[in-house]
Amino acid sequence: MLQNSALKRTGIFTALAIGIHNFPEGFATFISALDDLSLGVSIALAIAIHNIPEGMAVSLPIYHATGNRKSAFWYAFISGLVEPVGAIVGFFLLLPLMGELTLGITFGMVAGIMVYISFDELLPSARMYGNAHTTILGIVLGMLVMAVSLVAFKLI
Repeated sequence: MLQNSALKRTGIFTALAIGIHNFPEGFATFISALDDLSLGVSIALAIAIHNIPEGMAVSLPIYHATGNRKSAFWYAFISGLVEPVGAIVGFFLLLPLMGELTLGITFGMVAGIMVYISFDELLPSARMYGNAHTTILGIVLGMLVMAVSLVAFKLI
């Protein structure tokens, strides 16, 4: 029972973190599309692909803790629904203030929240419910993919 409670808590915190992460992500996608439609479509496609594991990260802990598929679906759905809401709200609130500083502050805050949730909730849960070595391997591979993509992007 205590394990199920901790697992459900992890799913809820993940949903909150991803919802917070999705808010400015939706805004960034919208701004990109305003600047260059083909870039906006490319970013939207990339975000759609990476939303699949985000939805799994939210729904699987909820499902395994409760056994309720509908509840797991709705947590994942609502955390993803924040993205288009972020585009709309960001357009009305931040567009008049938009500049490099505003965008940098917004993304910096979101990144900090995601790092905190990852280290405080997700990593301990992954170690508790899975293989610790696989968790660390996943972290290292994720960092490698990010580093390679950043270098590749600079080369373009």
